[in-house]
Amino acid sequence: MYVMSNVLLSIKTDEQTKQELKTFAAELGVSSTAFVNMVVKQALRDRRVVLSTDLEPTPYLEQLIGAADADYAADRNITHTKGSKEALAHLDSLMQK
Repeated sequence: MYVMSNVLLSIKTDEQTKQELKTFAAELGVSSTAFVNMVVKQALRDRRVVLSTDLEPTPYLEQLIGAADADYAADRNITHTKGSKEALAHLDSLMQK
């Protein structure tokens, strides 16, 4: 019979990340220790790490997008140019300010 011994692996992270990990692991129905073990074992087994997240904008980015959409709809804060040369000249003029 094979008996696996446990060793302590310590990592440093900030308190917010620790709490977010704990919450996320709980949503999956496991402890944060079990979650970390699953991720490490999968990475070692597959010899790769897949990091993925749904591409959802942050609340701040959603606010900026909403403001930009409103500006576009009202034709505010929009520079109209006639072609790429004029557009590049306009951008150059902004960088010189």
